[in-house]
Amino acid sequence: MAFAALRWYDAHARDLPWRRPGTSPWAILVSEVMLQQTPVARVLPAWRDWLARWPTPAALAADTPGEAIRAWGRLGYPRRALRLHECATAIVARHGGQVPASLADLLDLPGVGGYTARAVAAFAFGQRHPVVDTNVRRVVARAVAGVPDAAAATTAGDLAAVESLLPAEPALAVRVNVALMELGALVCTARSPRCLDCPLTSSCAWRASGSVAPGNPTRRTQRYAGTDRQVRGILLDALRRATGPVARARLDALWADAAQRDRALASLVSDGLVHEVSPDRYSLPG
Repeated sequence: MAFAALRWYDAHARDLPWRRPGTSPWAILVSEVMLQQTPVARVLPAWRDWLARWPTPAALAADTPGEAIRAWGRLGYPRRALRLHECATAIVARHGGQVPASLADLLDLPGVGGYTARAVAAFAFGQRHPVVDTNVRRVVARAVAGVPDAAAATTAGDLAAVESLLPAEPALAVRVNVALMELGALVCTARSPRCLDCPLTSSCAWRASGSVAPGNPTRRTQRYAGTDRQVRGILLDALRRATGPVARARLDALWADAAQRDRALASLVSDGLVHEVSPDRYSLPG
C-alpha cells in the first residue's frame, strides 16, 4: 500500500513551495499552522507574504502580536496567529532562534500540538514519525479498515496504524506520509472519492466491501453566516484596517444585534486578540 501511494505521489503531487528541498524548518512550521482547517489556495499567498516579512522566528518575535494578527488577514481562526507569535518567542528564548528538531522539544512549544510537532519533525528534519491528519485517517480507514470514514480526531490507534505502513528508512517514511496526505486530499476525498483513479483501488478494503457510504457523516460543513464567528471576523477586520485605537461606537455600527456584537467583542478580548486600551476604545494587542 505504502509504495503504491508513493508511486502515485511521484507522478501526481502538487508543486507546493513548503515541500521543496531547502525550505527552512520555520517555513514548514508556518505552513503547517496555516494549513489547519484552511485550503491550500488561500494559504499560498499568505504563507509567502508571512515568510517575506518574518523569515525567521526571531523576526516575528521582535514584532508585536498585533502585527501578526493584522498580517493573518482573513485566513480564519486568528488565534493561530497569536500561537505562531508565542511559538516564535519561545523558539528564540529556548532554542537560540532555531526550530528544535526533537519531537519532545517541538511538543513543548506553545501552540504546537501532536500533529504539527510530528509534521515538522518529519518534513523539516526527515524523521520517521506517523503524520496523521484528516486526509490520512480517511485513506487508512477505507483502504485498511474497510470503513467509509475515520473518527473526527486522531487517536493512538490511528498513529499506530499509520506507523505500521511506514517503511523503516526515514526518508522513505517521510515521503509515504505526504503521499497518503496528498491521496486523501486529491483522490480519496470525503464526499466524492475517485476510486477508479486511486492507486490503492485493487487492495482497498472499503472498495472490496462495496464502498458503502457513511450513514451519518462525521464531519459536517459548519454554518458561518450569522454566527458569532462571523461577527468576530467583522470586528477584528475593522481593527486590522485601523491605524490606531477604534472607538466602540464605530464597532457598534458594524453589526445590528447588540447582544451578539457585545458577546463577540468580549470573546475577542478574552482570547487576547483585541486589547481594550481605554473605556470604549479598542486595538490589536501591542
